[in-house]
Amino acid sequence: MNERKKIQSALVSVFDKSGLGPIIEQLHKDNVALYSTGGTQAFIEEMNIPVNRVEDLTSYPSILGGRVKTLHPKVFGGILNRRNHDGDQSQIAEFEIPELDLVIVDLYPFEDTVASGASHEDIIEKIDIGGISLIRAAAKNYNDVVIIPSVNQYASFLEIITINASSTTMEERRDYSRDAFNVSSNYDTHIFNYFNNGETEVFKQSILNSEVLRYGENPHQKGIFHGNMSELFDKLHGKELSYNNLLDVDAAVNLMEEFKNEDATFAILKHNNACGLSTRSTIKQAYLDALAADPVSAFGGILIGNRTIDADTAKEINTLFCEVVIAPAYDAEALEILKEKKNRIILVQKEVALPKRQFRTLLNGVLEQDKDFLSETKADLKNVTITSPNEQEIEDLLFANKLVKHTKSNTIILAKNKQLFASGTGQTSRVDALRQAIHKAQSFNFDLNGAAMASDAFFPFPDCVEIAGNAGIKTVIQPGGSIKDQLSIDYCNENGIAMVTTGNRHFKH
Repeated sequence: MNERKKIQSALVSVFDKSGLGPIIEQLHKDNVALYSTGGTQAFIEEMNIPVNRVEDLTSYPSILGGRVKTLHPKVFGGILNRRNHDGDQSQIAEFEIPELDLVIVDLYPFEDTVASGASHEDIIEKIDIGGISLIRAAAKNYNDVVIIPSVNQYASFLEIITINASSTTMEERRDYSRDAFNVSSNYDTHIFNYFNNGETEVFKQSILNSEVLRYGENPHQKGIFHGNMSELFDKLHGKELSYNNLLDVDAAVNLMEEFKNEDATFAILKHNNACGLSTRSTIKQAYLDALAADPVSAFGGILIGNRTIDADTAKEINTLFCEVVIAPAYDAEALEILKEKKNRIILVQKEVALPKRQFRTLLNGVLEQDKDFLSETKADLKNVTITSPNEQEIEDLLFANKLVKHTKSNTIILAKNKQLFASGTGQTSRVDALRQAIHKAQSFNFDLNGAAMASDAFFPFPDCVEIAGNAGIKTVIQPGGSIKDQLSIDYCNENGIAMVTTGNRHFKH
């Protein structure tokens, strides 16, 4: 495993030439024969380093606009021949095929081209054929061949050949082979998903970027984040995000997406649920009124706003121990204030489209679904009671309904004047969720008279509207659809409560 094998010849054909120069210099220093094509060949020639044209090896020019360059037996025979196999060695001698001990490839940027919004024709031209074939061939024959499948491996490879005079061990070649199949499978997955667009019901996901976390949900669990946080956030300050931080940040971002076009809105989350939320004329007041909903749970929470955090708001936040603050921007003075707590994580959220699908492991498989992007508007409300909500009450109902779909089921949301009063979260019955919300609101001295109630699913019995009515709640929003809807409607009519239905359930388990 540790016996070193000298690289005698190399095929280099890359898209991204960043960091390639020092590798070429080292290979040349160690008398490695170089083969190349097109732009890579020109790059090497500009370094005044000898390079063999693949066209001379194959006796075929690059054809079809560069679509066919390396796809030839003299190239793939040089890669795939087994050095300890007499038959293979006899044939490469017969057909005058030179052995290729190293292949360096960097694929056309398919993902980046899709992300750029390029035309379909341009995207198709970024599907690499020769490169992906070279990667698979070299990776298969790692016993004899080194494969460097991406610009991301250039630095580690340069270190190995610099220290070891362009020689590698079996273990090193196997590691690069593993990396190569990771690159190729990821590449093919993204191509498939581009073509598929959800038409074929299969589960294929691939993410190359990953970050090992200190631990998972609990210290005895290993945790890894697969993704690229820098695409969504600029991290300005604080410790590394934990597994639980990431869960809360995800919940916060998805919740605030509902209010991105609203007036100044602030939310405080704990254990993936909002314990405070309000919309006001200023971000400071939005924060203070969000905090008022549950200042106890806010301790150690995740804070998110939809407006620039100014100094006055930062001063208020600074009195609270919180794990993470998220906003689209911060005033310079506000940032300095928030940085006074060395471990506080400060994130700037970028304008990036969020994924439209979500999935989770379950049993021996995976559940996948569309994200719940449905947000009801005034036009979606059906008044089912004699009493109709006024304009302010409708706003409160819609406010509460936006929050209800981002809260663990079973859930009840109580709100008034675009301020969360309390929520009942994750209860086994809707009655328990309601009672929890009422008790919580009253414990923080909120007057529920005239408040709005939102439910994530229908009421199977009239007990919820009765309990709510006795607490002073005057407006209700719920999906409807129970065979006993009329019982709840009758109670509301008898007690002057306005109820609207949406026809849409918002479970979140």
